[in-house]
Amino acid sequence: MFRNRTEAGERLAERIREESVEADLVLAIPRGGLPIGRAVADELGVPLDVVVARKIGAPGYPELGIGAVTSDGTLWLNDDLIADLGVGDSYVDRVRDEEAAVAREKFDRYRGGRPAYDVSGKRVIVVDDGVATGGTMFACLKWVTEAGAERVIVAVPVSAPDTYEELTAEADDVVCVDVPQYFTAVGAFYRDFGQVSDTEAISYLDAVEE
Repeated sequence: MFRNRTEAGERLAERIREESVEADLVLAIPRGGLPIGRAVADELGVPLDVVVARKIGAPGYPELGIGAVTSDGTLWLNDDLIADLGVGDSYVDRVRDEEAAVAREKFDRYRGGRPAYDVSGKRVIVVDDGVATGGTMFACLKWVTEAGAERVIVAVPVSAPDTYEELTAEADDVVCVDVPQYFTAVGAFYRDFGQVSDTEAISYLDAVEE
């Protein structure tokens, strides 16, 4: 059980140090990933930035993720779930465009209009406050990989067991403080899992970019 995201980030940073993981850049998934990313970036002495993705919900069940899309349109889909639900291409294309537009607006707002970062040839750690089904994380990993990162590492305080195994196949390394046998939801492993506001989230970036 983590007290809050700040403590979770500190414990994750400690685990990263113990495993001698090296990186050139930390990318946090807003909003909850930014307090975590701040602690990790400080521990490694590297810049902190953001990578933004939006879930693509199933028709009639928006909370059920059938995929995710990043701010530049990079798409990750759960093909098995889409087939099981019989979701058509036209629905996926429409929602992908809608969610990519929202992700672009959020990406621009968080970065204050600064040019997009270049991950080519860099060792990149992608951080969030935890992963359940992992859709947004998989989309972010796909973007970072396709953008030419030399090495891609996932770092989270807690992960669902099945998702953890899937992440190990997608990333070069996965660092996780806790992979509980009985996983319900990410928030169940935090005493304080209150929503992080945009203003608070952006402040973690301001601390390194002023």
